[in-house]
Amino acid sequence: MSHEEAAKPRPPCKKLTGVRIISTGSYVPDSVVSNEHLAEKHGYDAEWIIKRTGIRERRYALPHQATSDLCYEAAARCIANAQIDPRKIDLLVLATFTPDMSFPSTACLVQDRLKLLCPAIELEAACAGFMYALVTACAYVAAGISELALVIGGDCNSRVLNPADMKTTALFGDGAGAVLVARGTPKQGLVSYSLGSDGAGGDMLTRPACGSRLPPTPDLLSSGMHFMHMDGRGVFRWAVAILCDTIHDVLTDSRFGPEDIAVYIPHQANVRIINAAIDVLRIPRQRVFNNLDRYGNTSAGSVPLALDEAYSEGRIKRGDNIIMSGFGAGLAWGTAVWHW
Repeated sequence: MSHEEAAKPRPPCKKLTGVRIISTGSYVPDSVVSNEHLAEKHGYDAEWIIKRTGIRERRYALPHQATSDLCYEAAARCIANAQIDPRKIDLLVLATFTPDMSFPSTACLVQDRLKLLCPAIELEAACAGFMYALVTACAYVAAGISELALVIGGDCNSRVLNPADMKTTALFGDGAGAVLVARGTPKQGLVSYSLGSDGAGGDMLTRPACGSRLPPTPDLLSSGMHFMHMDGRGVFRWAVAILCDTIHDVLTDSRFGPEDIAVYIPHQANVRIINAAIDVLRIPRQRVFNNLDRYGNTSAGSVPLALDEAYSEGRIKRGDNIIMSGFGAGLAWGTAVWHW
């Protein structure tokens, strides 16, 4: 039995309440890259892309931009929306797997630009990164170690994509999102969450070169080892299973039914992954937020970008239960029921 076919145990669900999201914000670069543009530039099949992924266009960072720039803009909008003094922020947690550089961390670069007086933590869990960062920040706030935490997820995927690989490159775009977390009522926050990892599947989605294992050499670069490599079929099957299974897990643990959730915000990876999972769970598609057609897969930026747009559109109100889910390279996942 292959890795993606094997039913593997998952860590038990946990609860972390007494916290609330007081503001959201997001940012995408100005450069719009349509399927037609990719077809003209690289010979891609524009119709295949929309049919197989649901993506019509994505955003690419401009030449002068890096991940820290996207994260800064998303954070600045989040802070402005909250109408708070940024000097009150006492923790920054940033998730990315496309940092500006190995060091200093992107989190420290963003902390400096925002002029925050706080520790800056950076973590990498790929497309599950924002969920990992959110749980981390919530733990600090719930423990009383932080009063106001800024959580950011963002990636510049366009910097690690191989133009010759349509089935990978067409899926990804660049973007970032942010939230501010503070103390809330005992009912607010993470009613149930599932965080997990399965490193045995790490080879399914990887960027082999440019780390300490394979430092860049002319031979490695010429062979494209510095680009993202993905086992598309294996990742697809695992993603459908983990999205379906973990939504079921957190619903069961929180004693909610699918109808108790106001809006579902899954990682915007591929519309076929999303639809396959929610159809199994018999979740009405109109309750599932989707901006995949405009942005593609923005990795750590995916969930907070969708969350910001859903909140801005009035789809999330005080007292609502929502589900957020991120999943990707690692393999890693994070799925949660959040009481707003």
